[in-house]
Order: sequence, then C-alpha cells, then structure tokens
Amino acid sequence: MVMSKESPVSLAPALVVEDDPALQARLGGLLRGMAPEAPPPVVVGSLAEAREQLRAQAFALALVDIGLPDGSGVTLIAELQVACPATTCVVVSAWGQEDTALQALRAGAIGYLLKERDDDELRHALGSIQRGGAPIDPSIAGRILRALALDAAPPSRPPPSPLSEREQQILTLVARGYSNREIADLTSLSRFTIEDYTKSIYRKLAVSSRTAAVFEAHAKGLLG
Repeated sequence: MVMSKESPVSLAPALVVEDDPALQARLGGLLRGMAPEAPPPVVVGSLAEAREQLRAQAFALALVDIGLPDGSGVTLIAELQVACPATTCVVVSAWGQEDTALQALRAGAIGYLLKERDDDELRHALGSIQRGGAPIDPSIAGRILRALALDAAPPSRPPPSPLSEREQQILTLVARGYSNREIADLTSLSRFTIEDYTKSIYRKLAVSSRTAAVFEAHAKGLLG
C-alpha cells in the first residue's frame, strides 16, 4: 500500500536507528547504493545515540526501528515531529501489529516497512519515498483497514464530519493516492489552494502527515 506524500524526499543525509548490527549494515548498504554520491548514513543503536546525532546535525531521512534497547522508536518519531519537522521518518521494524503501526503513523511516520522483506522490496520502498510516496507494508495496511472497519461499525446516526464538503472531497482524493498537483488538476483549483485545504484537514484531524490523516479519517468513519 502506498499513499502519496506531499513532495519528493532526499535519501541523504540519513539516520538509521537500529540496534541489530546485521540490519544496520543492510539498511546502510541499501541507502549508500541508492545515493552513492551522498555522505554515508549515520547508524546508531539506541534512542540516546539518535538524540545525540540529532543535536549535532539535521537529517533528511530517519529509518527508525520500534524495539530499541532504551525505549520505543515511536517516542523518537514524535520528538522529531516537534524538534525536526523537516526530517522524514519511516519505520523499519520486525513488529507488524496494527496497533503499533497506527501509533507510529499518528506520531508522524510517513511509512511502515517490515525487516522481513528482501532487499529488492526494501529498495523499491525507499525509491517510492524518494519520489514522494509513503509506503506501508501491504500486510500491515490490510490488517489496519480491517481493524478500523471493525472498530468503526456505523452507529445509528453517524457523527457529523469536522471537515467541509471540499475538504472531504480532497481527503478522499488523498486516500486514493493523488498528489497535490493531481488534485489541483482534478478540482480545477490551484496547487496552493489544495495545500491550504490539506493543512486545514491536518489541523482538524490533529495529525501531521497525509498517511496519518487517511488512517485517522478511516478510524472516525469519514471515508467510505
């Protein structure tokens, strides 16, 4: 499952937050192979080391594991949204539970990948991020949507949507994977107007990314 992000993402400078040496080498090698002219990624094995690196420099991309020796990667993602909002956060984890994935997405991650995938699959996902996509492992995406469907059994009278009719239209197009430019063409509005509507949607749903907005809207029953 891939949802559009707002703009392309540089793969460097990159921070890899992973405590397994084999995975450190694997992810570092994939990033170096995709951006051979860029500085090599910085690889750390704990939240404390990640915070130290983040105080020293800015990163375009952070690949974050969930289960770290000194805490959850979700905590780091939430901190990055406040301290370094320009850093794109993507989870690469062995944890595939839908509740964990939802926590990470709501904290600000734009993608959720599983370590069990082979190098070609992870390389494809990183390429999608580079082009502005927001990939979520298909097995997780399917379970999340099924869980949301069960949790959001329609009440006798559905709650009113906090979104305007135009915002609802734009969010539906976002959920279908259209970029801001494509939505502007489809609605005959300017790209800047679409960006303003998108910011309003984020504010009303209390989220900070397109992926989180779509999942939050599903959870609230705002998308069919």
